[in-house]
Amino acid sequence: MKLTTIQTGYFKLDGGAMFGVVPKTLWNRLNPADENNLCTWSMRCLLIETGERKILVDTGIGNKQDEKFMSHFQPHGPYSLLGSLKEAGLKKEDITDVFLTHLHFDHVGGAVTKGNDGQLYPTFPNATYWSNKRHYKWALEPNAREKASFLKENFVPLMDHSKLEFLDLNKGDEWIPGIGVHTAKGHTEDMMFLELDYRGKKLYYCADLIPSAAHIRMPYVLAYDVRPLETLKEKAFLLPKALSEDAVLYFEHDREIECCSLTKDKRGRIIMDKTMKLQDI
Repeated sequence: MKLTTIQTGYFKLDGGAMFGVVPKTLWNRLNPADENNLCTWSMRCLLIETGERKILVDTGIGNKQDEKFMSHFQPHGPYSLLGSLKEAGLKKEDITDVFLTHLHFDHVGGAVTKGNDGQLYPTFPNATYWSNKRHYKWALEPNAREKASFLKENFVPLMDHSKLEFLDLNKGDEWIPGIGVHTAKGHTEDMMFLELDYRGKKLYYCADLIPSAAHIRMPYVLAYDVRPLETLKEKAFLLPKALSEDAVLYFEHDREIECCSLTKDKRGRIIMDKTMKLQDI
């Protein structure tokens, strides 16, 4: 198995929304906000090459939304989804699978592209896109709290073009050899995150369960989460498991830290240990 970071760029989100009940005097030391209380976050996707499959995990925000929408989130930086794939030596036609952890706009926006004819098409024409039935239904009929995050133009065209398949979550954790799938209900209904066997270690692609290294701390739960107490339970499951396995956490949204290992402090709390990049594992 070969893993490659696919950096799709940076964007901004409200610091209070990203850190929940934690006071700004604490979180601002970890990710300083600008004058509008906005913090910079990464949209760091993952390329998995295993056997004949080239699997892209999440797709960033994309570029098809209008100027007003983009102004709220200020996407910026030198990276793009297709540009980073090109640096990895791949074209969009080479991708065989796109695994979507969930259908919020900053994870699925790049999955669909607006063509020259103004119509919407799957960005990766030869790929099968993967979600699950419960989450897709949740996104298709959004609650008022999440409605602004589920943009149908980001995922309905995948179904219209018969490119979307649903994982059977009742079959167990393994998707394909070396890649396991876990679900989490705290952030949104049946978000998926991955457990990978990589270079003799476990690696967890945490998605929005633990979006950054700062969110390893138990009270640091997104205000976006629909079930924050469930998120606490899910973190209480994942973090001790990862620590016992000497696993690596991979962060989708941390603007600087790509991966880290875990340890315990003197009070017995699980905290970040060593930071690293994929090539350092």
